[in-house]
Amino acid sequence: MANLFKILVLAGLGYALMTGLIFVTQDRLVYMPSSNLTGTPERIGLDYEDVELVTADGVRLHGWFVPSPQGEESPVLLFLHGNAGNISHRLHSLQLFHELGLAVLIIDYRGYGRSAGRPDEAGTYADARAAWEYLTEARSIAPDSVVVFGRSLGAAVAADLATGVEPGAVILESAFTSAADLGARHYPWLPVRALLRHEYDTLSRIEAITAPLLLAHSVDDEIVPFAHTERLYAAAGQARLLEMEGGHNEAFLATGDAYLEGLRAFLTEAGIELDEP
Repeated sequence: MANLFKILVLAGLGYALMTGLIFVTQDRLVYMPSSNLTGTPERIGLDYEDVELVTADGVRLHGWFVPSPQGEESPVLLFLHGNAGNISHRLHSLQLFHELGLAVLIIDYRGYGRSAGRPDEAGTYADARAAWEYLTEARSIAPDSVVVFGRSLGAAVAADLATGVEPGAVILESAFTSAADLGARHYPWLPVRALLRHEYDTLSRIEAITAPLLLAHSVDDEIVPFAHTERLYAAAGQARLLEMEGGHNEAFLATGDAYLEGLRAFLTEAGIELDEP
């Protein structure tokens, strides 16, 4: 019995230490930035402008503005990417959005790419707001000509932004209901809801989005199960659903033409004027 008691005590101490370590280092699990830009839109034949923004709390951000083939009067997609890498890892998406006839502003959150600072939840929300203000104020683009697009973690950031502004349309791709729900699935042996400092609660915000909304998600997603978007769709009230295929990180490519045409159909229905295919 004494040996069993010692084993249980040691196991409990080990679990407590591991839990404490995860609590302290959780930012490394949530945010996986890279500072190395591996290419620019020029590599895929697209013109672009380097953009520098300053957030309300004084953090300098870097991004790219990729003009549309339609010219200056075209709608603009504000691209909020996922939790890993940086803007240079989204060139395939920039190409697809260009093919739709959209201009694109893509930014790196604080701590990513050439952006200063360190990422946290409030900071990513402030970063998105700075990008919105750059488009609507510095570039004088009408809010109803802006499409707010977020993928994975970026979908949570986009949902937060879309509750406080009035874009022409919102696209949430591979979205999770909340960071706690997702973390509990991947770490069922941890008290995730007690440990997590980052809420990213998309579910609590989705009903407040009044712009036309598209939820795009792969039924094969191995990181964020399709059930997350099913819950978001049920809570949204009015939204369109685009079912994709393939893994979490490549679904937009694996879905092929159906992805592009699904976006086109939604944006056209939302009143966003695109070039004819």
